[in-house]
Amino acid sequence: MKQQILYALPMLGAVTAMPAAHMAKRSVPREHAHEDILRKVDALLALNNPDNIQAAVFGLLGAAAASQGAGNIADPDCLQQATADQAFTNAKEAGDIDGMTDALIFRALERNTGSVGLESVPCESIQAVNPEIAALQQHQDAAAEQQELNKQIAAELARQIASIGGDPLRANEASTFAPGEIGDPTANGGGCNDENDPNGCINTLGLRVDDLSEEEILAAVQDVAGGVAAGNNNNNNTANACEKKKAGKGKGKGKGKAKGKGKGKGKGKAEAKGKDANKKKGANNQAGEGVDNAGVDSNNNVGGCNAAIVFGAPSDGRQQDAFEPADLSLFNHGSALNIAVISNFICSQISNRCSVGADVVSSCEAAAAAANGLVGQAAADAFNSALGL
Repeated sequence: MKQQILYALPMLGAVTAMPAAHMAKRSVPREHAHEDILRKVDALLALNNPDNIQAAVFGLLGAAAASQGAGNIADPDCLQQATADQAFTNAKEAGDIDGMTDALIFRALERNTGSVGLESVPCESIQAVNPEIAALQQHQDAAAEQQELNKQIAAELARQIASIGGDPLRANEASTFAPGEIGDPTANGGGCNDENDPNGCINTLGLRVDDLSEEEILAAVQDVAGGVAAGNNNNNNTANACEKKKAGKGKGKGKGKAKGKGKGKGKGKAEAKGKDANKKKGANNQAGEGVDNAGVDSNNNVGGCNAAIVFGAPSDGRQQDAFEPADLSLFNHGSALNIAVISNFICSQISNRCSVGADVVSSCEAAAAAANGLVGQAAADAFNSALGL
């Protein structure tokens, strides 16, 4: 077949032709199934696109086809992540929570592969700038018996969405099709592919098989600041719930010995003397003991949270020593060989998850900088020590 498949890119002001030869050896095209998300990410990408990525849709193709629109991204298997990362950055700079959510959903979409049931290659050569993006991976073809993995991906997506103040129930928007038949000689895995459907044909045609129930999503985000609030609203607007939660904390009169009425975000009673009562936001220091190093309490917690990093045999099955958060129930992130992946994630989440102020966030970032360039236990020790743990 000598026809060409054209991708219209109205948001980027370009049209890119892709030879049918790139499409012939893979399963029936489905990269436009989530067209609604593609268009939103293209709009975000148009705000700032330093790597000259041609369109979001290329990130959902196999490596050979993806390279045609990868711009300056050398590894086409990392194009989806790089696109999501830049879109997230642009939305974050604009204060656009919905846009940040769209970028997260895009990162978790299934990529096309060469046959039914064939898993796509993970990105390993590029580290995402945004820890929320770094925490995610793409869905896999359900025919590869990866339904359980896809459920885990959806749960992590929900947590990341909740962490930025978005609606975690949107995590199901990254869900894929029902499993196709492995070995089908037509390579037809089912599904749909309509670049002219602005709602996404997977939604319009009712072909999306959601990974999680609403109850499962709410359970997944119950430890994320703002996440559980989604169960109590009428329109699933977790962003509003999150803001209400933040606004409702620490507005009472401080019982401390400081002059004036101190206002802090800590859940405990501020007992510090003088101006320090207001400086140590987030310290859950009910006993009134002195707190230093970013609000670390007598139990070596930051704002009541264990924000330490450990190094050694990780809990996620990685076969070599790596870094991971000490408290995975609070900072849920897979292990990493580079401590910056974990330290940046913790610092990006610590404000919401531990209810601490900007001073603690700054101290966390300084601790992360102190650990950069170090390896192994020395790096973990440097981060923990600099944070006062």
